[in-house]
Amino acid sequence: MAEGTRAVVSKAGSIGIEGVSHAFELRGRTLPVLDGIDFTVAPGEFVALLGPSGCGKSTLLRLVAGLEPPRAGRILVDDEPVAGPDPSRIIMFQDPTLYPWRTVRANAQLGLEARGQLKGQGARVDEALSLVGLENFAGAYPHELSGGMAQRAALARALVNDPRVLMLDEPLGKLDSLTRLQMQRELSRLWEREGFTVLLVTHDVEEALLLADRVLVLSDRPARILADIAVDEARPRHRDSPRLIALRREILELLGLAEAA
Repeated sequence: MAEGTRAVVSKAGSIGIEGVSHAFELRGRTLPVLDGIDFTVAPGEFVALLGPSGCGKSTLLRLVAGLEPPRAGRILVDDEPVAGPDPSRIIMFQDPTLYPWRTVRANAQLGLEARGQLKGQGARVDEALSLVGLENFAGAYPHELSGGMAQRAALARALVNDPRVLMLDEPLGKLDSLTRLQMQRELSRLWEREGFTVLLVTHDVEEALLLADRVLVLSDRPARILADIAVDEARPRHRDSPRLIALRREILELLGLAEAA
């Protein structure tokens, strides 16, 4: 993380992945997914996970979120073992998964409701909607939103929880190219303003290089870390930067896609 780029880091959590391996049982046989994954993420760092489809990137996010335990190794957040889900660790998926019968505001406040903390927290919900630019759509329903606006609503729902670690599982993958570019800028802006730690799963090499401090390149399943690449480029970043172009070529070569570079 470049010095001087962040205004807030007090909200951020650290992550430690220590010898994590995982597998699934499929039709009576074991399917290895992760194999000896080791890395750390500093508080406030933005780390992207890149690798072939199905290699285990999303599984790793689920393990950090505490949705299931790893078969081997351990996962620490703020030096404490992850034992289950916690509102300080929020995962946002490719689909916004908004309840169609609830307004944008009602969807955003779901986490507070579930924990019995909604009373007196209206300003917190309003602030989250404002952060993602939906303050004028609080009363709208999901069917009235564009794809980008729906993802903003899902992001507001995550931000209401004041996460220390935000995990993003291809959150922009289904958006059109122009909306995706806009949302990339918004994510970068929110990260710099709010100070949380980010783990991003993406198949878009350019997206990873534009947003992340580091890019972890994973192998095919069972995933191992092929490279941990620091994105040593000042922000704001530009797609035609010679340094980013060189890093893109390096990553594609690691993934066996040199011809696409």
